[in-house]
This record gives sequence, structure tokens and C-alpha cells, in this order.
Amino acid sequence: MGCVLAFTETLKSQLSSPYFHEKAWERGGKVYESVGINLYRKLLVGIGWEKLHKQSKPVRKNIDALRFLHYKTKQDELAHLIIFIIVLGFGIFVAFKFGVVYSLWLFVLNILLNLYPILLQRFNRPRLDRAIQISRSR
Repeated sequence: MGCVLAFTETLKSQLSSPYFHEKAWERGGKVYESVGINLYRKLLVGIGWEKLHKQSKPVRKNIDALRFLHYKTKQDELAHLIIFIIVLGFGIFVAFKFGVVYSLWLFVLNILLNLYPILLQRFNRPRLDRAIQISRSR
């Protein structure tokens, strides 16, 4: 995680790939709500992650802060995606080598610690886009 975080933090790309754009099937966030993204958000608040995150990266109410937060969602999503793919590869290896039962914990943790954060970033980014558009129009 530390290596991937260092990589994404030092990456100076604008992360403007079409991958980061909202897809038609994502509009409105219904697909994310159907897989329990709101429950996952409540879980993060319940364990204190949200409070810890806001202390280390407070959100200010100006357009530059919104743009920075928008960029951070892309950076965080990329980091979780890289880790998701790596852990998925290890999980598949363990499943073939030792059996699915031994790899099950890898898959469950990968979903909770990497897939859901990816979904959460993709769920939040269109909301940030709308907030930036509203701020620009003022």
C-alpha cells in the first residue's frame, strides 16, 4: 500500500483518462446504492475513518479545494485499483495452489478494502463535479 501510495502521490498526471469519466450506467448512482455503497459509507463513519480522514485532509468551501478533492478521488481510486488487481492476482494464485477456501479471506478483504473504496470514489466524483459547476456559475 505504501509503495502504491507513494507512486500515486508523486504521479503528476492530471488523470484525465476516459476511465475516470462518469459512464451512462453510473448516472444517478443507483447502481452503487444497489450494491450497498451507503451502508459502506455508514460503516466508515461508524469506525471513525471519516473523522480521521477529515482531520488529515479538511475540506474548505472554495472552488480550488473542490478541484483538489476531485483530483484526490481520482488518485485514491487509481491506488485502490492497482492494489485490487495485485491482491486479486494473489487470490487467484492461492485459490489454484491451495484451494478456494484458503483464498476466500483474500477476496473478502479485497472487496472491502479496495473494491468498495473504488466504488465510493466513483459515486462521489459526479457529486463533486456538480458542486464545482455550481461554484463556477456563481
